[in-house]
Amino acid sequence: MYTNNAYLNNSTVDRKDKSKPLVITMCGTYKLYTKPKLPTWRPRGRLDFQLLYIAAGKAHFHFGSDTEETIVPAGHMVLYRPKEPQKYEFYANDQTEVFWVHFTGNNVTNLLHSYGLTNDKKVFYCGFDSEYKTLFQSMIKELQMCQDGYPEMLEMYLRQIFIKLQRDFHSSITITSSRTAAEIDRVVSYFSEHYNEQINIDDYAKQNFVSTSWLIRNFRLYTGITPKQFIMKKRIYNAEMLLQNQHYSINEIARIVGYDNPLYFSRIFQKTKGISPSEYRKNA
Repeated sequence: MYTNNAYLNNSTVDRKDKSKPLVITMCGTYKLYTKPKLPTWRPRGRLDFQLLYIAAGKAHFHFGSDTEETIVPAGHMVLYRPKEPQKYEFYANDQTEVFWVHFTGNNVTNLLHSYGLTNDKKVFYCGFDSEYKTLFQSMIKELQMCQDGYPEMLEMYLRQIFIKLQRDFHSSITITSSRTAAEIDRVVSYFSEHYNEQINIDDYAKQNFVSTSWLIRNFRLYTGITPKQFIMKKRIYNAEMLLQNQHYSINEIARIVGYDNPLYFSRIFQKTKGISPSEYRKNA
């Protein structure tokens, strides 16, 4: 399991802080490789707010009842408010990657409402825009380094997430108010299951009686990226998982995730991750 966390004053203690309107107390990320399950159970909730971003795979939440399970797929966020019971699990089989942040302050509820995060929003779609990941990673690094002005930088990064969410809420009004969302959701599911096949976007659109331009435009509105970018991200992400296992050669991994040409796969991986597949394997 990969984890990278940061805590204000190196403290994991749950607390309220009413000294400022917004205070970030801890943040981090988990990516499950080998650990089969990572459960969280807080029957009395926490004193602070918690925002989770499911960046890959899916997570299993229990809202209201321990027995009822809500599966939250990638591209969604979950917001817990103070004293709300928290019970959820991440599984390695789901290839889950999640980012999280805890925050408190004397004006958080009003602040959330101002960005469109009203009390009715607990689980909400936000898409796969890499900017979310970058902002969470920046928060983690900032809280780990604690350089001059880091509390203000942390607040700035979190507010950027809120602003981006607000813009995404507004831009998705037209798509979520029609059957388009259901159509694109089916496309996302299909691409997720068949990412390692040779998918032709034009052919897929024709087979499903929509135009290519309609498909690309609405897919991007719904996910934040184009269909080709989505398929590539799925391939590279699964290649990362396979590179953790010495059982497969790099040529085999290229074919498994959908690249017939290993050299092309290596170039795409290098461009996306900044290092070659062999270097990634050494550092894993």
